[in-house]
Amino acid sequence: MSKVATLEFDGKKYEFPITVGSEDEIGIDIKKLRAEAGLITLDPGFKNTGSCESAITFLDGEKGILRYRGYAIEDLAEKADFLEVVYLLIFGELPNKQQLDKFTADIKEESHVDEEMKKILDGFPKSAHPMGVLSSLTSALIAFNPSSVDVSSEEDMYNAIVKIIGKFPVLAAWTMRKKNSLPLNHGDDTLGYVENLHKMMFEKPGKSYKADKAVIDALDKLLILHADHEQNCSTSTVRMVGSSHAGLFASISAGISALWGPLHGGANQAVIEMLEGIKKDGGDTHKFMQKAKDKDDPFRLMGFGHRVYKNFDPRAKIIKKSADEVLGQLGVEDPVLDIAKGLEKEALEDDYFVKRKLYPNVDFYSGIIYRALGIPVEMFTVMFALGRLPGWIAQWREMRLRKEPIGRPRQIYTGENHRDFKPLGSR
Repeated sequence: MSKVATLEFDGKKYEFPITVGSEDEIGIDIKKLRAEAGLITLDPGFKNTGSCESAITFLDGEKGILRYRGYAIEDLAEKADFLEVVYLLIFGELPNKQQLDKFTADIKEESHVDEEMKKILDGFPKSAHPMGVLSSLTSALIAFNPSSVDVSSEEDMYNAIVKIIGKFPVLAAWTMRKKNSLPLNHGDDTLGYVENLHKMMFEKPGKSYKADKAVIDALDKLLILHADHEQNCSTSTVRMVGSSHAGLFASISAGISALWGPLHGGANQAVIEMLEGIKKDGGDTHKFMQKAKDKDDPFRLMGFGHRVYKNFDPRAKIIKKSADEVLGQLGVEDPVLDIAKGLEKEALEDDYFVKRKLYPNVDFYSGIIYRALGIPVEMFTVMFALGRLPGWIAQWREMRLRKEPIGRPRQIYTGENHRDFKPLGSR
């Protein structure tokens, strides 16, 4: 007999089925709560509400576990490249060589962006934030691809997926080049996905392009680590917008806007801004560690701890190694990065932080790497979006294939009761 949860209210009892996930997560299915008991649940921020069932990503914050489709993030970051992980997230299995070769070729075939998109980009001032530009350009793709995706057609779905994966790096690179007053360029089909992205971002007119392997490897890992993270704010936004049967490009554009916020994708930008502030104050890391421990001090240490991971962020362990390799390989001399290393050392040795498990998280190390690579701080969240793209696609595809109903949260009304209307002259 399947288990049920019993709710007693106003002298009556109501039973609701229990749903158990493949990792033994337990949820109460309350779909019929309002119909049967006249009640709804109140959960601000949906912190304890399961909005869907999903087979894509498993996250255990208490144990520091992150898996894509059952594969440990540690194994994927070490043994797979980004496009393999993209394929895994979207289609459910790691590709064989033939599947990966076709996937890669199809993405390259769809990587050309219509020249008229440059006119849209020209309409933005250089002061425009790259995330606003990227969201707008992604939405504008709809105008150049007006036909809606037939989700019942595997071919239609696949074509839409490779289109957005192929064109998205071009839009991101153009966003940065506009900011840096560089001419807009297109991709190089002889390069891999991540190296091609790097070239589009950094190639200078009249100069030959050459990328450092350590740099490309670090970027590849960062994209993998950011590829999906369960039902976070931007992913939930993509699913919510997609539940209205909005198209893939429109849903991704909405996800970009959600990611833009400093409490979500803007966290690595906030890390560098904090480090810049410490530098401007004189660079005394010990002073700021003491400020962070003072409850009455408004200073907050950015990039340490995580609202989901209560032990450690498994992604941070992986990317710390890449950060050390990149900084060593490039020989970057930067007082801001020296401050970051000082904060890291103190936090890992200070009892206050160790007891509270406030370890450096993935945002801390990703910010350090992006700065070392010469990526402008305003572009950090764009880099996050590049990584998160496959997760958004996978979640949108899963939601549409499962025919999930349109998202429509309830509310508890706390406003005025019925009032009689007063004519303008009587108010």
